[in-house]
Amino acid sequence: MSKGILTQGSRSFVAKPADMASCAEWHLIDAEGLVLGRLAVEIARLIRGKHKATFTPNVNCGDKIVVINADKVHLTAKKRKDKVYYWHTGYPGGIKERTAAQILEGNHPERVLAKAVERMIPGGALKSEVLRNLHIYAGTAHPHKAQQPKPYDFAAANAKNSKRY
Repeated sequence: MSKGILTQGSRSFVAKPADMASCAEWHLIDAEGLVLGRLAVEIARLIRGKHKATFTPNVNCGDKIVVINADKVHLTAKKRKDKVYYWHTGYPGGIKERTAAQILEGNHPERVLAKAVERMIPGGALKSEVLRNLHIYAGTAHPHKAQQPKPYDFAAANAKNSKRY
């Protein structure tokens, strides 16, 4: 990695996109039994690159994340049946709604986690570029074995991160 840009009279590191392209790591997170909101915060932090000393707000300097078992994510309290997702079809009277339980039991359960992470990334031109580093799968199979993602044990960081019985 090169030295980046040093501004005049300052020793602050300012990353360039060329510097950050090759330093992204791959992480594998098993979402089974993990709390949705806490997991989404950690994923947003990792794909943004805020855990790195070279973090620069206007450069995509984050890691690439593969999440498996997204259909087995845990929602605390009564959010599974009470949390409602709304969207509009574009036609008059076209407001639609689904609960989190309906989405998790449907064809695309990974969308609950994807939407939670998407809403934690600041809006702007960099948002879509950062979200391309996130790969979410409902089951255990994923096509990123060639990248050799390192397992990321999020549940061990805090007892509240996983489902409590």
